[in-house]
Amino acid sequence: MKTTLFTAFLTLLVATSSLAGEGMINIESAFGVTETADRLEATLKEKGMTVFNRINHAQGAEKVDIKLRGTELIIFGNPKVGSPLMQCQQSVALDLPQKMLVWQDASSKVWLSYNDPSYLVQRHEINGCEQEIATVAKALAGISHRVATK
Repeated sequence: MKTTLFTAFLTLLVATSSLAGEGMINIESAFGVTETADRLEATLKEKGMTVFNRINHAQGAEKVDIKLRGTELIIFGNPKVGSPLMQCQQSVALDLPQKMLVWQDASSKVWLSYNDPSYLVQRHEINGCEQEIATVAKALAGISHRVATK
């Protein structure tokens, strides 16, 4: 029952995202770019994740006189979750650690975007790791929802 409800929740998240590109899940944030990124970093640390880096692309662009709307990338992970995925298919390490992008579109909406775990299954031809993928999907959906909503 929980798995069915969770699958329905994930499907709704993907279906309601007007910006969903292939392999990406996009959640509209109720906060600005910096606040969303701050909330994301705090939530990840609270959940016991390692935050490897936070990259402010807009600041980098500014250094070379290029104007870029707010764009921050947070790279994070947990070897207890990522390592079993790599045991299933080592090439998935190309997409690990996980990343979430916080960005502002041309309409000033702020989005939290990340790789859809089911896309990683297709991309890397992962077989036999349904539970591990479900764990990742559930964690990413929960984190993004908590970070982006009031």
